[in-house]
Amino acid sequence: MVGVEPVAIDSTADLGARAVARVRRRLIPFLALLYFVAYLDRVNVGFAALQMNRALGLSPLDFGRGAGIFFLGYFLFEVPSNLALARVGARIWIARIAIVWGLVSMAMVLAAGPASFALLRFLLGAAEAGFFPGVVLYFTYWFPARERARALGQFYTASMASGIIGSPLSGLLLQLRGVAGLDGWQWLFLAEGLPAVILGCVALAFLDDGPRDARWLPAAEKAWLIGALDAERGQASHGGATVRAGLWTRQVWVLSAVMFLIVTSGYGFSFFLPQIVKGLSGASDMRVAMFTAVPFLVAAVGIVLVAAHSDRTGERRLHVAGCGALAAAGLAVSATVGSPVGAFVALAVAAIGLYAFIPPFWSLPTAFLRGDGAAAGIGLINSVGNLGGFAGPYVMGWMQGLFGDFRVGLRMLAASALCSALVVLTVRRTSAEKPM
Repeated sequence: MVGVEPVAIDSTADLGARAVARVRRRLIPFLALLYFVAYLDRVNVGFAALQMNRALGLSPLDFGRGAGIFFLGYFLFEVPSNLALARVGARIWIARIAIVWGLVSMAMVLAAGPASFALLRFLLGAAEAGFFPGVVLYFTYWFPARERARALGQFYTASMASGIIGSPLSGLLLQLRGVAGLDGWQWLFLAEGLPAVILGCVALAFLDDGPRDARWLPAAEKAWLIGALDAERGQASHGGATVRAGLWTRQVWVLSAVMFLIVTSGYGFSFFLPQIVKGLSGASDMRVAMFTAVPFLVAAVGIVLVAAHSDRTGERRLHVAGCGALAAAGLAVSATVGSPVGAFVALAVAAIGLYAFIPPFWSLPTAFLRGDGAAAGIGLINSVGNLGGFAGPYVMGWMQGLFGDFRVGLRMLAASALCSALVVLTVRRTSAEKPM
């Protein structure tokens, strides 16, 4: 009997590995594709600005305010959306989100001035609210805690793919000026909004609400996965399982502040990156789009490496703090160095910190929140955090209007990233987290 036990243990471990690998292959590519489209529809306004600002008479402040107001809609509807997902089920709710945001994104062609531009951006934020935190919550239904940062990292690289692939795609669409009586920026919104509607319809048939509904999981793997996830929920504190705990736990509000600070830097960076690159290079719209893809390509590699190392070591806070510090350093250098090439390299370094920050960060709240508490807490962190998506572009547009360039704005983004790194160090280590 003694000699049999290691075989049984290895067999169980192999069964778990196969179950997680099967879930990863099934869910992550499709959800990452959805996030690719979502992120593209969110930030393609930065490329549209190369033509749209002049066509609609938008000042730098008008653009910054309108680009950022997306996140006010996001803020207002994110927690209700995540609670609805927990009640209605992920399949229907994720599909609903994708279809509606795709339709609103396509409606951006109707913008005629600063007011209509801002209104449509607000509606886009309201429509998309709940998608990212919904996926974070959805992953807690499928992935054990030790696998979650890696899964989120693989999912989150889709945002980098939006920059890598979406940048030249947006540049090509801008060349369609005059085709069928539409400007290039209008073609950009039409062509990049339609895939969300199509993928939302596909999600209704493709996604399952949880492992118990997954016919594609073999019975033994399904039983292992359900057992592992139920055991984790049983070990969690009951205090993190209620809506009240998700909304009023001190840790949740500290993490909301951390998220707000890094998102301020991240969206100030991403929405204005095409205009910054245009100012540094003086290149054509198409060449600017190609250059803009480079920081996202570098960041994609950083995301995978940081998430894998965080899962391997079991450490979260220092990974998050290190990424925030790296982002701050890159943004500060880009605002002070005299060489355009040096400034561009510094922006690429900043991108690593800004985006590799996210996977280990989201492993922090999912380690102590469960059930309705996770739905509410994750939604709250993301909604409060994404107010930074309003603050960052607003500050960049305001500073550009006052000083005529982006340097002061970049310094402010650097300060925000540094503060995020310092604040996350005050978060208490959870029982699931190991020291570095």
